[in-house]
Amino acid sequence: MLPGQEIYRGHDTFGSVRVLDDGDKRYLAFGDLDEQSCCLKHEPLIPEHEYVRAMLLVLLFAEPKQVISLGLGAGALNTCLHGRFAGCKQQVAELRAEVIEVAYRFFQLPRGKRLQIHATDALDFLRNISTRKADIIFSDIYGADGLSDQQLGEEYLELCARRLKPGGWLVMNLWRDHQGPDTLELLLQQFGTLYGCHTQSGNWVVLASEADHDISQNQLDKRARQLGQQLGFSLSPHLKRLRAYP
Repeated sequence: MLPGQEIYRGHDTFGSVRVLDDGDKRYLAFGDLDEQSCCLKHEPLIPEHEYVRAMLLVLLFAEPKQVISLGLGAGALNTCLHGRFAGCKQQVAELRAEVIEVAYRFFQLPRGKRLQIHATDALDFLRNISTRKADIIFSDIYGADGLSDQQLGEEYLELCARRLKPGGWLVMNLWRDHQGPDTLELLLQQFGTLYGCHTQSGNWVVLASEADHDISQNQLDKRARQLGQQLGFSLSPHLKRLRAYP
């Protein structure tokens, strides 16, 4: 059962796009069962979903000067980065023009030169649209039926690796069902350093880099406390669940 009252319903070739409101929060949904995104209306810079906060653990390792996001949703992650990091420039690929319009209209997605949205398929974006290499690529592509198959394709991961600066990071929102030797082997073909963080909602957030990042636990803890003050929420609970894969 989705929370709140429906205030908008749109349609495109991929299905419905729904917006629900419970007074304090707004929710984006593509079907009748699961919400895709959530926004606290009076604090839009603070992501509500645990998995989005876990994806931002990458800020412990990289400064977000150039960011690519594959998949927009309601733009919670992108709104946060835009508001908290004045030097951050973002390129976002979102397949559904309807989703982009809804994010602007109902979820306070910022407009401006630092946040450019491309209405295109993520794989087509990686193949055909030239951008500066990124410090971080966020990959979060879901539809009404769940995770897009693109995210765990060899070509997709290879193209992501090519788009990163030396030492850059790919951050993927997957499900716990994807954790296993096959996925790890696939990722290790492109990336030598892998971290993972589970959420209580069943997400498995993966951080992957080609470079070896030698950072002590004390340094990570200190950085998490500093970032918590900047972001407006604590990264420490998610850092405690972060594990490295050999």
